[in-house]
Amino acid sequence: MPAFIVATVTIHDPARFAEYGKLVAGLSERFGGESVMKGAVSDALEGDVTIGERVVVTRFADADAARAYIASPDYQAARATRGDAATVTMRLIAL
Repeated sequence: MPAFIVATVTIHDPARFAEYGKLVAGLSERFGGESVMKGAVSDALEGDVTIGERVVVTRFADADAARAYIASPDYQAARATRGDAATVTMRLIAL
């Protein structure tokens, strides 16, 4: 069954976050990931939402593939590089 990683991202240090972006570019695809959408929140329709917060949705064949991507040494190294350059929340949604 397909699984999705839904990440919300608030960037605090654009230059450092750009370095993280270079490290993760194409990485999810090595685990079968497919970008569904990336974009900034443009309007709050309900609840406490930060305008400009980025939302990234990536589809994987299954939850194991999504977890393998996050657990990979390459992703973990990129995450360490990102540090506190952004506040990131990731959710796994398995259908």
